[in-house]
Amino acid sequence: MKVAIIGGGAAGFFAAIAVKENHPAAQVFILEKTQKLLSKVKISGGGRCNVTNGTQSISELAKAYPRGGKQLKNLFKIFHNRDCMEWFESRGVALVTQEDNCVFPVSQDSQSIIDCFLKETRQKKIQIRKGYGVKEIVPENDGFRLRFQKDIPEETFDKLIIATGGSPKRSGFKWLEDLGLEVVEPVPSLFTFNMPDELVTRLMGIVVEPAMTKIPGTKLKASGPLLITHWGMSGPAILILSAFGARVLNELNYEFKVQVNWVNIQNNETVSQYIEELIPQHPKKQLASYRPYALPERLWHYLISRSGLATDKLWQDLGKSGINKITNALCNDIYEVKGKTTFKEEFVTAGGISLENIDFKTMASKKYPNMYFAGELLDMDGITGGYNFQAAWTTAFVAGKLL
Repeated sequence: MKVAIIGGGAAGFFAAIAVKENHPAAQVFILEKTQKLLSKVKISGGGRCNVTNGTQSISELAKAYPRGGKQLKNLFKIFHNRDCMEWFESRGVALVTQEDNCVFPVSQDSQSIIDCFLKETRQKKIQIRKGYGVKEIVPENDGFRLRFQKDIPEETFDKLIIATGGSPKRSGFKWLEDLGLEVVEPVPSLFTFNMPDELVTRLMGIVVEPAMTKIPGTKLKASGPLLITHWGMSGPAILILSAFGARVLNELNYEFKVQVNWVNIQNNETVSQYIEELIPQHPKKQLASYRPYALPERLWHYLISRSGLATDKLWQDLGKSGINKITNALCNDIYEVKGKTTFKEEFVTAGGISLENIDFKTMASKKYPNMYFAGELLDMDGITGGYNFQAAWTTAFVAGKLL
């Protein structure tokens, strides 16, 4: 059996290794169109590689995927995050789970993951061909003839696993659309919010944990750490919104309002009552000198001013109107978003090969039984925290095992 893995990234390497482990007699080739291998693994997690998420429950794991969660929930029964951790550790890559459940190599260096993959491919005699860009797949009998870019001769394979990663443009999927495969229009996911006209950017560097965010007029909401940046807002409370709202926010051309609840308490009445109870406890103190909910000092002073109150006003002089203003600033703080920025160097897209094309028992194409798919080229993506790599490992493992 001669198997081509198209794509030399995370899913491609994992699929190739899975093929050889389950079909030792197979000839396996990784075909990468560039001269670089595992480039996204290299930069992931700021160069540390967030290999997976350590959440204990498969159903919780599946909830982290705005698209593809239902299908992944079943696939995780075959290969889930703890299987993934065991896979790496059994091959000499020690892992550590952080407080936020993000899992990294103990080395804190993505090169540990890359070295592991390269060692596995050497040991298993998997052939790696760089500079092999596939321009056309021609179905032939039960297999496929591949036509390459440049002057590389055509070659036939019995089975294909396509793991070329996401593409920010639909044109990146044309060679697959030419086969009659349905493609969902790719749009950005996992991005930060730009707020060029908002003074809150002067508080750059402040982290509020946790905060709650919403997009008014939609059902989109998220909770988690929120980071104020020099261009706007980032952190999980924003990134989760961007992932679940990828299509909605694209339709709005990335111009919309975001509502921030700085104290992560949904009931405004509860917050109002808490502010009222502070008055007799600190009557002679200035508003600026006591921070409710232990908010960062600079943020609290900013919110007082944003409420139209003086920072030197005494708590005892706040009055009902002042309580309402403070409550509103804490719970319903509205900002104008104008544009987005890619989160770090990692682009993630919503869209790609439609999940309707795939048999999720095996990751095979419904149209071409010996063609399989793995990784981010599928219309399947997760929030930040190691989830996108886990989807790559799982889909690649299943494709490699069951082809």
